[in-house]
Amino acid sequence: MIFYIDPGTGSMLFTILIGVIGAAIYALRNSWVKLKVLLSGGKNRSRESARIPFVFFTDSKRYWTIFKPLCDEMEKRGETVLYLTASPDDPLLKEKYEHVKAEFAGEGNRAFARMNMLQADVVLSSTPGLDVYQWKRSRDVSWYVHVLHAANGVTCYRMFGIDYYDALLLSGEYQINEVRKMEALRHLPPKECVMAGLPHMDSLRQKWLERGPAPAHKTTVLLAPSWGPSSIFNRFGEQMIENLCKTGYHIILRPHPQSMTSEKELIDRLRQKFPESEKLEWNFDNDNFDVLYRSDLLISDYSGVVFDFALVFDRPIIYADVDFDYEPYDAGWLDEEMWTFRALPKVGMQLTQENADKLPEMIEESLHSQAYAEGRKAAIEETWANVGNSIPTIADYLSEVRQRLLKEAGSNVEAAETAKQKKRFSKETRNKTVKVQMSDETENSHGKEQHS
Repeated sequence: MIFYIDPGTGSMLFTILIGVIGAAIYALRNSWVKLKVLLSGGKNRSRESARIPFVFFTDSKRYWTIFKPLCDEMEKRGETVLYLTASPDDPLLKEKYEHVKAEFAGEGNRAFARMNMLQADVVLSSTPGLDVYQWKRSRDVSWYVHVLHAANGVTCYRMFGIDYYDALLLSGEYQINEVRKMEALRHLPPKECVMAGLPHMDSLRQKWLERGPAPAHKTTVLLAPSWGPSSIFNRFGEQMIENLCKTGYHIILRPHPQSMTSEKELIDRLRQKFPESEKLEWNFDNDNFDVLYRSDLLISDYSGVVFDFALVFDRPIIYADVDFDYEPYDAGWLDEEMWTFRALPKVGMQLTQENADKLPEMIEESLHSQAYAEGRKAAIEETWANVGNSIPTIADYLSEVRQRLLKEAGSNVEAAETAKQKKRFSKETRNKTVKVQMSDETENSHGKEQHS
């Protein structure tokens, strides 16, 4: 007989299993520490010495543009960091550092199982969902920090995605307002909100500045949609590509990486009907910087690349309208439109089924629109604070918060030791008092006997 367990039940069972194993490991670990202290006559070094100062954790190698410059900065400062990744081919695993150690934590639940048993002062991660499903807060981690990986509101995460972090590294004032509203609705303690900026976009910007202006080329339009039933390839399909080919511009088609797994049949069919030529190319590069750098206009849908292109390269976009279901996201708790959908009309033109046949005119208008250029500047002001300076700001914050935690821990130890001394002193004083009283009573007793 074959038993089927649905994903939700499987997640719950895994959480229970991890909880049981975790409790057992903590009990054994504490017993072992106590035994070593007894065997060493109380002179064994504290378990605090086994804690890692800083741990960076990511569930995907695609966020290496955040962690690579941050690891470089911490290495330069001589800070001890353990970088844990759930991607076995993460580029950072090949980096040679002295103070930063990169390790593969395992994929999926194996990575979360390791994170659940971690001993560290500060953990920085781009992964939402802490203490919601498989990934639990370790009792041996003092502080959890979340870093954003896109220009977007914090309510775009699945429900409760950032609720149980201690601190958030943000990039816009509107995000702080979202955080405070969610905390009030859910009766959560206030988190530390640090206006750090966007490391991912800072990395793109730095590469762009180093590369310099693109060489003279034919006007290039990049079609880079997301994947799934609501994506451009599925909704507009062959007709859109045909319309693009009629524009006379150079066209680049870049499917989402997940399309090559989940929609391979669709992509194969499109590639067969629209083979590469002087006017059209297909792009499957792992790193999208080069293709963004070469393009003059981007057509996309709800892919995160929209704001990378518009704000970093300061170039126009055309975005497809999509039916977005707010319910599974934190945004569903607030009576306001997500920042993404408020900002998109300012930075680009919307593509619909009704105006799809006017795509050539839309491209031409977008390329020369001053209104959209002003909209891009306004969007930067709203969602990209601390431009170009996010990495040192984050490194400063991590170091500061760890020093604060160590100071608080030291104060707590000192207070506990003082309390212990007071208790011991009180006990000794009480014992002396009792002895004195007993002595007085004995003398009085002897005196009475002599008098009688």
